[in-house]
Amino acid sequence: MLDQRPPLSSVSDFATWEPVLRLMLADDTTRRTARPARVAGRIGQHGTSLAYRGSMSSTARTAVEDIQRALARGGVQEIAFRAETQPDGKTTLGLVWPSPAVEPARGYPDLGVLVLVDGSLAEPWLRRPDPMPGAVPAPSADPELLERTLRERLPGAVGATEEEIAAAEARLGVTLSDELKVLYRVTRVYGDDDEFDLDEADRAGEAVGCELSGLAHLYGVDAAVRHPGWDLGATHALGAAPDAAVQDLAGSPGWIGFGSNGGDEFAVDLTPGPAGYFGQVILVDHEQSLGADLVADSLTDFVLGRMREKLRGRNGDELPAAARVGTGWLESIQAAAHPALEVLSIGAWYGTPFSLAPAFGLPRLRTLSAMPGTLADPLEVAELTGLEFLEIGAQEWRVLLDAGAVPRTLKAAAIKVRDQDHLPVAALANEILALWDRPKITQTLLAGDLGPPI
Repeated sequence: MLDQRPPLSSVSDFATWEPVLRLMLADDTTRRTARPARVAGRIGQHGTSLAYRGSMSSTARTAVEDIQRALARGGVQEIAFRAETQPDGKTTLGLVWPSPAVEPARGYPDLGVLVLVDGSLAEPWLRRPDPMPGAVPAPSADPELLERTLRERLPGAVGATEEEIAAAEARLGVTLSDELKVLYRVTRVYGDDDEFDLDEADRAGEAVGCELSGLAHLYGVDAAVRHPGWDLGATHALGAAPDAAVQDLAGSPGWIGFGSNGGDEFAVDLTPGPAGYFGQVILVDHEQSLGADLVADSLTDFVLGRMREKLRGRNGDELPAAARVGTGWLESIQAAAHPALEVLSIGAWYGTPFSLAPAFGLPRLRTLSAMPGTLADPLEVAELTGLEFLEIGAQEWRVLLDAGAVPRTLKAAAIKVRDQDHLPVAALANEILALWDRPKITQTLLAGDLGPPI
């Protein structure tokens, strides 16, 4: 056993996991060909990530619920696992316990992303909006028409004072658009002493076209609250299309959230893209971590129901800042390499492994993600001097570790796992973490017998 972990005796009992493993192995034909079968997943207090076909049996459901209750009692948010079952049923199960140095991530069923620098974020979440000093309101922006329309729809509504509007601007650190000021001069949404007035809020929401926030609750859309994660951020490059109406960002202090459709957030955009308008209305999708969509050229248009079709900026003939090489994508790294390249991903490839030489010296390259077996010489990774994120196979990591060639510029890392990589991957991850003096991963190894395949 690699460490004895928490006093969660039931979770550390192979019998507890047996129904879960049987569920995931039910349609696996690998053992019938005299080869080991491997499965991996996660179970958390409030959800699971388990790969299986069909419906979950009542036995498996009960087992999952028992594990979830045990995690809740022990104060453990989630546990990851990886199992290998031999053709005769002998099974090794590795339980990977939460670590402050590991970020659970999609696409990594057991280990997740290794965070090497505490508190670090991928570049897209650090990107600030480009200044657009020449941005002007849309021709359709009409504060006088907007005010007349709102007063007709909200007779007797109590508006904010100029002092309250100025206080909101001071708190947000921005100058609000004239249209947004008009909106709150007509209705504060909240009654005296900021006590919530449901009737007034309903009337205001119907008049404006969304669930309206009070003046005191306006906020700048913060990138940090939009599910920042290395698994997405490391492999995503924000665009800078010259014809984009909305800047491609995770958030901006100039995206002033003023309302909701019940899930997604509407914001007035004070930092528009090159082809956008100051004060345009955008939609920040709660299911997306990056970007926003243009809804209306102005708040006047929004209130009058004059919405824009969904538009996104185009990169035209510009080479992409994130490029994929491999089967079905570009067929050489030379074709992907250019000075603005930030992310290089090498997918499945059945030809000669790639040399990284064409990517040497690229000034903005921060991410390399390569499937196992696709690099001709893993030591060439050391020539990529600006890497922040590296994702390669276990054997490639082994070469770098043995040569002392792991780039020290890294802020996060991941191990690409394939079938032949199994439980020792956790030990490999701990070697990587040790280079940055980060907390080690704790893994509990259990043995059991599931019997031969039925």
